[in-house]
Amino acid sequence: MAPTATARKRKAVTRDSPEADKVVLSDGGDVFHSGLLDGILSQSDSGTDDEAEEDESDVDEEWDSDVSGEESGEEAIDSDEVPSDVEGASGSPLEANGKAQVGKSNLDSNAIGTESEDDQSPKYTVTEDANGNPRYVYRDIDPVYDSDDSDAPATTNTIGNIPMTFYDSYPHIGYDINGKKIARPATGEALDALLDSIEVPKGWTGLTDPATGKPLQLSQDELEVLRKIQINEIPVEGYDPYPDTIEYFTSKTEIMPLSAAPEPKRRFVPSKHEAKRVMKIVRAIREGRILPYKPPAEEEEEDPGIKRYDIWANEAPRADHPMNIPAPKLPPPGYDESYHPPAEYLPDPAEKKAWEEADDEDREKEYLPANHDALRKVPGYDKFVKEKFERCLDLYLAPRVRRSKLNIDPESLLPKLPSPEELRPFPTTCATIFRGHVGRVRSVAVDPSGVWLASGGDDGTVRVWELLTGRQIWSVKLGDGEAVNVVRWRPGKEAVVLSAATGEDVFLIVPTIVDPEIETDSRALLDAGWGYATNGASNGTGKKEPAAQWSRPGTRVEDEGVLVKTSVRSPVKVISWHRRGEYFATVSPTGQSSAVAIHTLSKHLTQLPFRRLKGLAQTAQFHPSKPIFIVATQRLIRSYDLSKQELLKIIQPGARWISCMDIHPGGDNLIVGSYDRRLLWHDLDLSVRPYKTLRYHKKAIRAVRYHAGGLPLFADASDDGSLQVFHGKVVGDLMENATIVPLKVLRGHTVKKELGVLDLDWHPREPWLLSAGADGSCRLWM
Repeated sequence: MAPTATARKRKAVTRDSPEADKVVLSDGGDVFHSGLLDGILSQSDSGTDDEAEEDESDVDEEWDSDVSGEESGEEAIDSDEVPSDVEGASGSPLEANGKAQVGKSNLDSNAIGTESEDDQSPKYTVTEDANGNPRYVYRDIDPVYDSDDSDAPATTNTIGNIPMTFYDSYPHIGYDINGKKIARPATGEALDALLDSIEVPKGWTGLTDPATGKPLQLSQDELEVLRKIQINEIPVEGYDPYPDTIEYFTSKTEIMPLSAAPEPKRRFVPSKHEAKRVMKIVRAIREGRILPYKPPAEEEEEDPGIKRYDIWANEAPRADHPMNIPAPKLPPPGYDESYHPPAEYLPDPAEKKAWEEADDEDREKEYLPANHDALRKVPGYDKFVKEKFERCLDLYLAPRVRRSKLNIDPESLLPKLPSPEELRPFPTTCATIFRGHVGRVRSVAVDPSGVWLASGGDDGTVRVWELLTGRQIWSVKLGDGEAVNVVRWRPGKEAVVLSAATGEDVFLIVPTIVDPEIETDSRALLDAGWGYATNGASNGTGKKEPAAQWSRPGTRVEDEGVLVKTSVRSPVKVISWHRRGEYFATVSPTGQSSAVAIHTLSKHLTQLPFRRLKGLAQTAQFHPSKPIFIVATQRLIRSYDLSKQELLKIIQPGARWISCMDIHPGGDNLIVGSYDRRLLWHDLDLSVRPYKTLRYHKKAIRAVRYHAGGLPLFADASDDGSLQVFHGKVVGDLMENATIVPLKVLRGHTVKKELGVLDLDWHPREPWLLSAGADGSCRLWM
């Protein structure tokens, strides 16, 4: 067993001197081997070669792992020091090594003898405990390299779930698996703790493990799990927080049985055994041996410690005061409570039956009037005890502060709207139907005088009708295969000019239906711009493409009164005139930068006010009294000051897609229609949000219009084939909001291919409404 101790010492020396390994593998190793091997082998040959092979499995495997092949063909080095090149040359260290080797050989021989004795001696030591009894103290087990304990975890505290506060008064914090005390780690000063916190090691958490008292070190994976938990993420990959529900019972009803076996006979024949048991129980009940269960009577014993007082026993009259609660008094009886009431207070059989069938809480009165001939025939009141109990309960639970109950009728909270009958006049019936268009009628307009009605449809014609008679008096075909999208009259009575849009062309027309003088003035108004356009074109030097081309439409239609043709870059859907009749604006939703154009009639000039417009333009209008231009895109409405050329306000209706809008003649209110079936009223002085949102239609709203003649009316047209007429009163007082009252739903147009009423217009003076439908007709509502 001597080589075991020697091998262990060699292993320790080799591991504690990493510099020695480097020296052995250096160039001076040859000098070391030639000078020392002979002396070493002479002292280690005796009695070691034979025993080394026996313990080879215990020691040599561990030694080979450290030497790693350096001893092939040579003996092991048994020196405590490894000389360098200079020390090997001088020779003085060799003598020291020789002396040390001699002393070591003696120690090795003693160790061999001691180790051989330890193999025979017991593994424990007998001592005495505090009572004088023998105590066996076993030595620690020294596991070898191939032992199973080599991979045992580090020393852990084995006290279990005992609180660590139990060890506050002890120098240790628990015991390890061998029963040894685990010393409490020393706590440094505040400066040391500060320095340790500054130099943060990897995995440092700042926490202390309560089981060991040492700083708690966490791995990167554990830190990552804690981080995910803090930010409410799934800590483990692949974890599903919402797994599919496992249905324990199927929701399907099986039609076919699970088993085709016939029903057994015992399910149809009564059991004789059960019949005997039932008869036994019946016999016991009849004889009185089995009695039904009766709950024990509850006897309330009065507690002598509780004193009850009658607060109104000796009540003296006092002045009315909030802190004085007088004794409640029963109301005086009425005629129906008399024992001989009048006949009108007695219920008939139907009322009596209804009262008896009704629930207690649904009855208006807790009693039913009855007639008795004499007072002695009046029976006792059957609910006397119950009423007294409820009264005492009310007194017991009565509040100590008198509170006045608010009797508010919910209907009184609603705004008081006037009756529609009080808001006349407004259109109620269809007076005239205008037929003549082939296909849809897309637009209608009443001239400023209120005599003629203009309409345009899918057949490409513009027709003028006599409003009161419904007779067509003039028509012209503008486009070949293209529909007339919009027709509008020029404001003012000094000249009669009709504008119509077909595709990308806008035509200015003077119908041959007016007086010769007015027709001459109207033609002069349109022809005045040709000279200005010619001079402007000759003076211009730029090569930029014009916003629009002004030209004559041709002799075919000029004889019919079509005098001017303006061609823009994209199809026109909206035409809006300025109140003076000098300007008109066109809107082309697909035009992008050229979507909105402003045209000057007297100069035959077209301007594009926006270089880039945010959103798709839907419609545009001039303010009725101010130099303000309002443009509606798909979701927003923007108001611009034309004189200052700046943006004033952005109105947010909140609609998904705006289809149309109109401005109140006063200029402070705005109504907006949308394709998502909403009619929005905006008070421009109040907010950019809608003041009222009306949802009365089932389909998209196509047109909205205020009455421009001073009547508080407005209307909208929808694809559901109906028109809604509203009363909208606007006052000059800023403290009072607008009054909006629904008046009438006008139905008459037929829905064709999901399209109903496409356009509407008011008579300039009368409460008459004109509508254009997809069924090819126009209607006058009076």
